[in-house]
Amino acid sequence: MFKNYIRIAWRNLVKRKVFTAINILGLAIGFGSSILIYLFLTYHNSFDNFHENGDRIYRVVTEERRDYIDYEASVPPAFAKVFREDYNYAEKVAKVVSWENYQLNVGEGTNTKSFKEDVVFVEPDLFDIMTFPLADAIGTRSLEDPNTAYISENMAQKMYGAENPIGKTFLYDNKETIEVIGILKNAPKTSVIPEEIFISFGTLKKFNDFTADETWGGISSNLQCFALFHPNQNISQIEDVLTELPKKHRPESKNKHVYKLQPLSEVHFNPKYGGINPAVLWIFGVIGLFLIAVACINFINISTAQAFYRSKEIGIRKVLGSFKQHLFWQFLSETFVISLFAIGLGVLLAVLFLPSFNNLFELNLSMNSLLNYQFFTFLVVVLAAVSFLSGSYPGILMSRIVPVLALKGKLKHNDTGGSTTRKVLVVAQFAISITLIAATLIISNQIDYAVNSDLGFDKESIVMVGIPKNLEKVQLNSLKEQISNIPGVTKVSACLTSPGGSVNNWGTSIKYHNRPEFEEFSIQAKLADTNYLNTFDLSLVAGRNFFENNSDSIAEMVVNEMLAKKLGVSTPEELLGKQITANGGYIKATIVGVVKDFHDNDFTEEISPIFIADQTRWFDEIAIKTNGQNTKHTLEQIGKRWSSAFQGYIYEPRFLDERVAEQYETEQRYLSLSKVFSALAILIGCLGLYGLILFFVGQRTKEIGIRKVLGSNVASILTLFTVDFFSLILIAGLVATPVAWYFMEQWLQGYTYRTQIHWWFFALAIVAIMIITLITISYQTLKVAVANPVKSLRTE
Repeated sequence: MFKNYIRIAWRNLVKRKVFTAINILGLAIGFGSSILIYLFLTYHNSFDNFHENGDRIYRVVTEERRDYIDYEASVPPAFAKVFREDYNYAEKVAKVVSWENYQLNVGEGTNTKSFKEDVVFVEPDLFDIMTFPLADAIGTRSLEDPNTAYISENMAQKMYGAENPIGKTFLYDNKETIEVIGILKNAPKTSVIPEEIFISFGTLKKFNDFTADETWGGISSNLQCFALFHPNQNISQIEDVLTELPKKHRPESKNKHVYKLQPLSEVHFNPKYGGINPAVLWIFGVIGLFLIAVACINFINISTAQAFYRSKEIGIRKVLGSFKQHLFWQFLSETFVISLFAIGLGVLLAVLFLPSFNNLFELNLSMNSLLNYQFFTFLVVVLAAVSFLSGSYPGILMSRIVPVLALKGKLKHNDTGGSTTRKVLVVAQFAISITLIAATLIISNQIDYAVNSDLGFDKESIVMVGIPKNLEKVQLNSLKEQISNIPGVTKVSACLTSPGGSVNNWGTSIKYHNRPEFEEFSIQAKLADTNYLNTFDLSLVAGRNFFENNSDSIAEMVVNEMLAKKLGVSTPEELLGKQITANGGYIKATIVGVVKDFHDNDFTEEISPIFIADQTRWFDEIAIKTNGQNTKHTLEQIGKRWSSAFQGYIYEPRFLDERVAEQYETEQRYLSLSKVFSALAILIGCLGLYGLILFFVGQRTKEIGIRKVLGSNVASILTLFTVDFFSLILIAGLVATPVAWYFMEQWLQGYTYRTQIHWWFFALAIVAIMIITLITISYQTLKVAVANPVKSLRTE
């Protein structure tokens, strides 16, 4: 019986090639998009699921409670040691410090290879907490020893090629020689610790005093603490116990710490602590369902529209003994065959577009990861669901046709049913497209506002170049002078980091003038030379710039207007001459100037209180303002001066405007994806519209001929077909507008500085759908409208 259903289904599909092709292509696009989304969701849900004791691994995080709550995926450097020695909740405790983009040199002389990699300094207990198995090692050595490292098999291949890396060395940051004492098996990239170079924690002291020391004075976002707890621990109770630590070790601080235990399985999914927002994954999943739903709507609309033309076939089948259930399964079989072809084409489309998808999200997803039973289960479930949902309604509708009316040719279009349902489904289809277009416009408008607004500082034609730490002032001034003399360079400043798009944020508590206690809020330090204000065009609203500092202590500083607001000072002038104590008392300086506020964070966060002061030993970058002419040559000349001053270091210039734009990289990706999905939804919808108009034009060919004989022109005939669709689009717009407005309003709530949602976003989306619909239906309609009415009247 089933074999017979398939054979007949195949004959019917071949007979109606155009409609079959439209249905297959629409479903294939939906399937292909869903497969890519499935890959994306599977990738994110696989994070940190390879650790043997994953259910007992926790990361310790901090809620910093000042005038607001700041969430840090870190703890003070001293926490790990105290928690390990004073409490017995965990089997192992380890802290790790991750550093990005540091230079490594392998080899000697002319054979030296230089490149930059992310590294992590680790306490050896980490390898008892997490599953990073060794492939090879020196048996008598461990990461307890300074200047030792484990590297992954992939990194060993990159650094040493086919040579055995055990016992070999590399130069870290052009300063310290590190010996490779172990090779780790390649771990999945879906890890909270993605680095592939693990350097002993004892080495860190030579590079960073703060994170290496046992201090409670502050938090570095580079430092994380992991613990493997004993089985069956009461986590809430442990968190209650941890409230004792700030009282004991930070009793006078206004920055109140609350330490929380975050399960390893939640690390990747908590946006407060740098993880991905789970809502994003839900949105992806819903969009995948939308695309398949739009394709299913096409199928249902076209199938029900064709019911009138298949009525005689159904009447004959019923006369010959077919029951309703037989007809139902016959139409379901046709749907299954179409879905089967569509899912095969969908897999092919997913393979073709996977590289572009990877580029968009900077991933390395592979179709090979789909060769498992979960993916085949997903395909089977989707195939069954689409076949049933798409085929059930047309099957039920056509199985109800009265055979007597069908065979006598007295069956009217209303007798086949489905007209109202078609309209509802078309409205749903249009509403989805309008929602996606409106969302795209709103996201694009917000990103454009954030990137192109006046940020309060100059970011155009400014090149940021990293420099080695702890430079002598004489060497730094010499380099600045050489760069200043390059044609095309207009301004030069050395600093810790730029005003916005910062790569080195440094927050600290402050005490203002004669106030006895530290303030509730923290302040951002922008350490820089005296050219900083001029280079970035920061405007003074009161006082003057600070003078050059030639000592180890800071005497003068410039602050921003936000500090005055936070301190409750009525005018910027009142700050002048007042003293600020910061960094635990190591900084005591007088305010000599106040600059206009500038955006140091992205637009999701409020402008921070800021001070700018001169302290050479903390400088990490040089900011170089160019005239924007012959930029390539100017960068080459800067590179020559820079490389001459810092031999053996890699020269990597970065434009500041690009770095600022990178703050919205995630939003840019979502915008690109929104554009793609909107285009796909429209494309699938257009296929369905084309199929419907093909049917309707064929159905009303005689009517068009009669209208032309009676004097109707081409425009009136085109209007005849478009007015119904335009009315449905307007209804869809009324449905989509409040839905899109609500969700976009929720999204914009994440921005402190945001645009407004304007009515014309939705009007433009509705007009766009109208234009696309008009283009879609015009060809077939005009083809019949301009035809000889004699041919139209002869059409059966």
